[in-house]
Amino acid sequence: MNIVSSAVSLTVGDPAASSRFLTSHLGFRQILTGEGFIALGRDDAAVDLLLMERDPERWRPDQGLTEVIVVFTVTGLAAEYERLRGEGATITIPLRREPWGELMVQLTDPNGVAIQLTEWISPITG
Repeated sequence: MNIVSSAVSLTVGDPAASSRFLTSHLGFRQILTGEGFIALGRDDAAVDLLLMERDPERWRPDQGLTEVIVVFTVTGLAAEYERLRGEGATITIPLRREPWGELMVQLTDPNGVAIQLTEWISPITG
């Protein structure tokens, strides 16, 4: 089996708001739109995102939700962090370095979708 592409489907209350966030701040573009959904892609190796509108007749809050974090591995994260701050993106975890060699920042889109940007760097040695 060969996987030739991949996508993450996110069910949100306002697909257009998430689309604006991802196209404005993270360089995605709309590749397909329809009633209740927007498909986003990039020209690089990033996973495609499918934003599905939550159907209030099928979604019940008492069923609980699984937290989803969309993670993108990037380069030049420190500069990207400054750019995102300057654009007013909602940053929920500021830029930080983890001892195992991860530089990361986490954003949240208008629908509460967590998006983590990670750059792999040298681990901290003591």
